[in-house]
Amino acid sequence: MITIRPMNTTTSSSLSGPLHALDLGVSGMTCASCVGRVERALRKVPGVQDATVNLATESARIAFAPPDGTDAAAMEALLRRAVRNAGYEPRAAGPGDAPEDLSPWAGFLPVGLGLLLSAPLVLPMLGDLFGQHWMLPAWVQFALATPVQFILGARFYKAGWHALKALTGNMDLLVALGTSAGWGLSVWLWLTAHPGHAPHLYFEASAVVVTLVLLGKWLEARAKRQTTAAIRALHALRPDVAHLLGRDGEVDVPVAEVMVGDKLVVRPGERIPVDGTVHEGHTQVDESMLTGEPLPVARDVGASLTGGSINGDGRIVMAVGAVGAETVLAQIIRLVEDAQAAKAPIQRLVDKVSAIFVPVVLAIALATLLGWLWTGAGVEAALIHAVAVLVIACPCALGLATPAAIMAGTGVAAKHGILIKDAQALELAHRVDTVAFDKTGTLTVGQPRLTAFEAVQGQDEAAVLAAVASVQSGSEHPLARAVVNAARERGLPVQAPDAVRAVPGRGTEGEVQGQGYLVGSLRWMQELAVPPGPWAERAQALQGEGATVSAVAQRTEAGLALRALMAFGDEPKPGAREALAALKARGIRTVMVSGDNRGAAEAMARRLGLDPAAGEVMAEVLPGDKAAKVAGLQAGGHTVAMVGDGVNDAPALAAADVGMAMGNGTDVAMHAAGITLMRGDPMLVAAALDISHRTVMKIRQNLFWAFAYNVAGIPLAALGYLSPVVAGAAMALSSVSVMANALLLKRWRM
Repeated sequence: MITIRPMNTTTSSSLSGPLHALDLGVSGMTCASCVGRVERALRKVPGVQDATVNLATESARIAFAPPDGTDAAAMEALLRRAVRNAGYEPRAAGPGDAPEDLSPWAGFLPVGLGLLLSAPLVLPMLGDLFGQHWMLPAWVQFALATPVQFILGARFYKAGWHALKALTGNMDLLVALGTSAGWGLSVWLWLTAHPGHAPHLYFEASAVVVTLVLLGKWLEARAKRQTTAAIRALHALRPDVAHLLGRDGEVDVPVAEVMVGDKLVVRPGERIPVDGTVHEGHTQVDESMLTGEPLPVARDVGASLTGGSINGDGRIVMAVGAVGAETVLAQIIRLVEDAQAAKAPIQRLVDKVSAIFVPVVLAIALATLLGWLWTGAGVEAALIHAVAVLVIACPCALGLATPAAIMAGTGVAAKHGILIKDAQALELAHRVDTVAFDKTGTLTVGQPRLTAFEAVQGQDEAAVLAAVASVQSGSEHPLARAVVNAARERGLPVQAPDAVRAVPGRGTEGEVQGQGYLVGSLRWMQELAVPPGPWAERAQALQGEGATVSAVAQRTEAGLALRALMAFGDEPKPGAREALAALKARGIRTVMVSGDNRGAAEAMARRLGLDPAAGEVMAEVLPGDKAAKVAGLQAGGHTVAMVGDGVNDAPALAAADVGMAMGNGTDVAMHAAGITLMRGDPMLVAAALDISHRTVMKIRQNLFWAFAYNVAGIPLAALGYLSPVVAGAAMALSSVSVMANALLLKRWRM
């Protein structure tokens, strides 16, 4: 559906209402000139204050205030009509209608047919380079090239016609003109050839150009589909059904029908449907989708709950506090949508030049025709020279320059575990001068470990640890698993406990060999009045270092007695410190962004070699603020890459100039990012920036040579020094040189 929402912006007195924002999908755009044409058409509609069109997401965002006598629904109809009159198809914005399981090869059939039909035409052309003459009969060349030209290439004629009506030029118009000139000249030479004479034809040029440009369009379309996958993955976090608690007990209702103030039952292991607070019960909630932290958080009566997070092992009743667009998850979805819509379309050099290049080539071709006629040359000679201009200007190398380099660069990157999903990320990554890292799961392992076990004086540390591990051996809590793992690493025996009882939000109680132990939070120990002794200061010191601290108490004849303190924390990923050092050596600033308290964040930063005093640590950052932190870095004139792995990182990944997701993270993060590091290795960040730099360098070299052939060839063709045969050969040579240059990327190594 099309989204219309009010904006908090005042309007002039001539407008009847507040300023609204509308998201509208636009189909049929192919280049930057299409974007400009749609924007101009939308801005001409009365009441429109601004219109921004995004080529990558094929969407438009319009800010408008309906004039007097016009409501929002009527404005929507006017805006849709403006898009249609500009030659494009308006559609609903958002990922709702996009197929979720579309094959990566979807839409490749026209490209495959073009390759199949063009291959027999290309082989004779390649044979000529080696002195072999394998020329196909003219009727065979005609039969192979014509379907490519007019069936597979129909889209270029349609888009080129719209550009021509708007008195602008684009790549589609250039493709249509150049290939039509080559095909038309070939037909004319074939039909007018003397009996027994085999003229040189240019069917292979037209077919190959259409096929290669179709290949580039297909690669772009496949990248565009990734932009909607992030939104779909976020929507999937919301359950469809909620358990409404009414007078007659639990009733399953659609989440869309839940209202503020309702009481909902959330069973163990279920996702919390909406935002609210705990009304009854105790539980542990996995909020990693928001905070990125792996540790479940205890939630008692009155504690807040966030929709999309996962309930632990306790059944609770929650009071609904926010629904629909007001929930935290809906706001995260909106942040991703806003960040994607705000991205400017890639202003490729060929799109910028084509607006001038097309009319210039047409003018030169016409001047060539008239000039040769004026000098007394025959119509046939004048026509051949004019068509030679169009043939040499046909954008074969231009259509191949960018996709060839991108295919080679992304291919070699994939072999090293770097998945580059769109050309925009690839082209921007080489300019990155600041890299922001999420902490948990990106620079750290993301799993709690027992970092300290300190027994009180007089206690056998190994015996106490073995007893604690035995009490917690049946629990699936991450901290309990960390204790059991630590005991097993030391070779301590883990026995089956007796009378085990879990105290929700507090800890675990049980007996080992007749001795009663309590393992849980410091708050629980305070509630049980366990004497802390001299260990209170030590516990505070461990917490100040960012550790999660638990305590162990034993039942004695004199009451509960403290036996040990346990500190839990995350560990840096292997190679994370070296990865940050490598980026700094390249002159790139590194910043760690974390939701942890400042003490914990700075402690981890120092272990990673970062300097908190130099502003390399951003602590206590809420999920919705990560994108704002990225925007703040960008506002300082920096090109920013964001590296993360969690759902909470998705808005920041989309807002950054380049988003990099760890392959061991969530699907949402990988969908939102343009680059995925499949091994989750921080060292791949520097490698991704390096392959980007080398690929962009190849793209620039290819475009230079592609334009150089045209700039040098067009005047020679106009002056009669190049026949269409030589022009076709030059065009083929430009393609070979561009491809050979791109293939050099395969020699890249980390």
